[in-house]
Order: sequence, then structure tokens, then C-alpha cells
Amino acid sequence: MKTDELRSAEDLERAVLKLGFLPFFKNRIEGFSVEEMTPPELWFAEGTDGPWEWKGPVVRNWNCIYGKLFGGRAGYVSLEWFPDLANCRRANYGFDMTPLDGEGRNREKEIYDAVVAHESLLSKEIKSLCGFRKTKKPHSASVGGWMSEKLSPQTGESFETAMTRLQMATMLIAADFEYQLDKCGQPYGWGIARYTTPEILFGAKSVDCGNRTPQESAERIVAHIRRLFPHAAESLIRKLVE
Repeated sequence: MKTDELRSAEDLERAVLKLGFLPFFKNRIEGFSVEEMTPPELWFAEGTDGPWEWKGPVVRNWNCIYGKLFGGRAGYVSLEWFPDLANCRRANYGFDMTPLDGEGRNREKEIYDAVVAHESLLSKEIKSLCGFRKTKKPHSASVGGWMSEKLSPQTGESFETAMTRLQMATMLIAADFEYQLDKCGQPYGWGIARYTTPEILFGAKSVDCGNRTPQESAERIVAHIRRLFPHAAESLIRKLVE
């Protein structure tokens, strides 16, 4: 499929709504990423707004959902397709399945409960409320096999690992990105993510796909992406989706 070139936040939002799913970074399905659709001069170019700066405006329009949704890496899903993604992802996730740390604490459940209690939290607020401390050698989030990652029973999950798993499971999403301001009142830096749940931001309908089973939702998504990218192997599509 020939994809459109992205030169603005508006272009990016249109692409997500058109495709339904759009990973941020290049992956094994050729042409299926924000990175490949963005001109080189706009891809993380100093002094120029690009896809990283467009995240906030796109998310704030409430037509797309953003988070670590594809193999533990960032990407977008339209509101039309998110219920099916949540249906098949949540079928393989449960807090009774998540690992406990050395103190018997379920870190993912603590994070989720804290976000729900406050309706939304910045990542730094989650770290503070849930008692995450910096470690010299944090566990890296698994890119593949997000449900079967092996963790140290002494240290449990790092903050990054727990947040990645919660986003991959569609339990948490990025609601916005907030920037620090310089002395002139201008935003700077990478932006701090504010997290919430799909249900809080969009209501219960955001994860409701009717009577479809998780398997039916998965097959529906795979068929949709295969229509868009017929050159892609089904195994690669399933790995990205499931």
C-alpha cells in the first residue's frame, strides 16, 4: 500500500484514522510506521517540529489512542479499531497473572489502581505514589513476548517494564504530554506523559466491541492489516497485533 507523506500533526491524525493502526517506529512490515512516512528532514530534526512533537496535538483531538501498543513500542490506534485490540489483548492479561516483587507486591496492579484513583497521573507522579526508585541496571521492556517476560523475584519489575505491559494490555494509555516551561514561558524537553485508562478518557464504549470473541477481534484486525499491506506475512502481522 502506498502511504501518504506526513508533514504535520493533521497529516498524522488522518493517516491513523485511515489505517486504523500505525506503529511509530519502523518494524518488519515495510511501510507500516510513522518513521517511514515522515520526510527525513522532519524526523527528530533539531529546531523543527516533527512526529514526536505532534503526539500531544493528535492525542488531544480524541480521535486516536497512543501508547506502547506494538511489540512494546509506541504507536497509534483509531477509536474505531481500539475496542477490537483491547478485546484480544485483555483476554491474555490479568492482574492475577502479573509477577510479584520480592515483597509480594503486584506493581502493575498498584500502578493501575493509583491511576484510576486519580483519573490521570504524570509518569513522575506514578513513580512517586507507587514507590519506584531508580536502579543502576533497570530491566528493559521486552519488545517481543510481552506476556512471558522473565523477571527477577528479588527486584520485581522496573517502572518501564510495568508501564509497557500495562499499555500493551490496553489497560493504560497516554492522555497527553506536558512540557516544562523556560523563563520565557516556552515549552522545552521531550514532554512528560500523562496516563489514564481508555474507560476514563473515552468511556466504556472504547473497549466494547459487542459480542465478538477475542479470537474474532484478532482475526478481524489481521484481515484488515493484510488488506492494507498484502505483502506482509501473516505471522508478522499477528506478532505485531497479538
